[in-house]
Amino acid sequence: MFAGNDMQGSLIAVGLRTDEAASTFGERFNALLKTLPADAEFVVLADIVGGSPLTTVCNVLSEHGKLKNALVLGGMNFSMALTILMSKDTLDNAALREKAFTEATAAIKEFQTDPEAGSEDEDI
Repeated sequence: MFAGNDMQGSLIAVGLRTDEAASTFGERFNALLKTLPADAEFVVLADIVGGSPLTTVCNVLSEHGKLKNALVLGGMNFSMALTILMSKDTLDNAALREKAFTEATAAIKEFQTDPEAGSEDEDI
């Protein structure tokens, strides 16, 4: 939605399903990997560093010799994901990693609220 239709096909979202074992997820990802072109390159984004989805994907990529050239990042937020999606075809992994970290960090803000600012007469 944010990147437009031009990005369709260059993004694959794979996640651990509710009550799914990591081994089953690994089998599912392995089957998906076999449908991709042999020269496919990977940027892996995950919410939790060291979580089952991230480690499982890394293990499967390693089994296929694809991990050493992959960019793998955890602690993902929307800014990081969008930055990577929009920049992945123009930057090498080192520059992409740096840009993603910069954008992800800049996006972290405190949402400040002031409970004294509103009055009981105001509509919410």
